[in-house]
Amino acid sequence: MSPARIEVTVWVLIYGGLLSLCLGVALVRQGSALGWALVACGGTAAAFGALLIWVRSRMRAPAENR
Repeated sequence: MSPARIEVTVWVLIYGGLLSLCLGVALVRQGSALGWALVACGGTAAAFGALLIWVRSRMRAPAENR
């Protein structure tokens, strides 16, 4: 994967995961069983996005064309 694609994926996973997590917490407070699934999936997605930040930091910078 290119570094640019990883950066886009990171932010989609983090923001999408946190949105799902918040929606899941709201549903859990209302007594919905679906809320726990959203909490688990959202937390996993946000954690995976944070892991990809570490992966991106270990990648080499792409060579510039001159």
